[in-house]
Amino acid sequence: MSTTFAFAHDYAFPPGETLLETLDALGLTQKELAARMGRPLKTINQIIKGTAQIMPETALQLEKVTGVPASFWNNAETNYRAHRARVQDEKRQQKDVGWLKRFSYPKMASLGMVPMVADKGARVGQLLRFFGVASPTQWESAYGGLCGAAKESASFKSDLGDLSAWLRTGELLAQKRVCKPYNKEQFSRHLSTIRGLTVRNPAEVWPEVCRLCAEAGVAVILVPELPKTHVSGFTRWLTPEKALIQLSLRHKTDDNLWFTFFHEAAHILLHGKRDVFVEYRGLDNPKEQEANQWSGEFLIPPAAWNEFLTHLPARPTITAIQNFAKKQGIAPGIVLGRLQHREKRVSPGLYNRLKHNLTIDWGGLE
Repeated sequence: MSTTFAFAHDYAFPPGETLLETLDALGLTQKELAARMGRPLKTINQIIKGTAQIMPETALQLEKVTGVPASFWNNAETNYRAHRARVQDEKRQQKDVGWLKRFSYPKMASLGMVPMVADKGARVGQLLRFFGVASPTQWESAYGGLCGAAKESASFKSDLGDLSAWLRTGELLAQKRVCKPYNKEQFSRHLSTIRGLTVRNPAEVWPEVCRLCAEAGVAVILVPELPKTHVSGFTRWLTPEKALIQLSLRHKTDDNLWFTFFHEAAHILLHGKRDVFVEYRGLDNPKEQEANQWSGEFLIPPAAWNEFLTHLPARPTITAIQNFAKKQGIAPGIVLGRLQHREKRVSPGLYNRLKHNLTIDWGGLE
């Protein structure tokens, strides 16, 4: 004759409670169980109360005495301890809800970076999973250095919470981007090809830009700007063989896109693999000056630009801008942007129909 026991797998309770129910079904007392197992009565009592754990050896003894498989007792104990740890972790998360103030959580959720949950403690947990850290202290350690680079910007306005979330999103997307090992010569050649692509609408050529860069070991990622970031670009090395260029399209026109892209590319070509560049660190940073100069001269050679300015009328015309851009093989918006912002020869907003307005086709983290 065999007896079948039904066990309620509610592991919010100590497995000792199930053991007590089993003893009742078998007609055994705790003292009798202790004698059959060869264990002290105190130990059996502690297991039932949940103050002592069921160890693998104990589970095997319980199997022999009760007929309930050792695997059941082992799993029950593991699940109960995991449940207790999770409860304690959730309590700690409730204490960390002040950390949430550093992030625009609803905006992050709307962009698919994190799930939308109402409970603040749960939001803390979701952010920790998003960043891949165990606590806000580890977040500070892991991302403080990256965000700290932005503090050097002469126009730094970013909140480090949103900035770190923006950076992490690019990091996660770049990890999925398949790239060949970095090849400096190939990257330089592809940049020349990309320069020629600037004459077209960026929305049409962007997949090709990303493909060319990936062939040379550079992941190019577009991530929407979060409310408190005010960042245009970011460059760092993910591994010795894979670099990341991350852009936000903050200014939403092709002249800014291309200058920022080539500025970040300059950091990869010219500077060390340990360097991290967020936004623009101001003219007091020699490497930023070097990247600015390289980007500007790569897009428009200085001799050609100086000659263009020499013959440019006091009030530049659209035709003059278009003809020069065509001669250089670049987008007219690039020429217009330089005349507006660096030379101050054209009023902001004037002739902006020469520029392409940009949007991000954002698909989230998938």
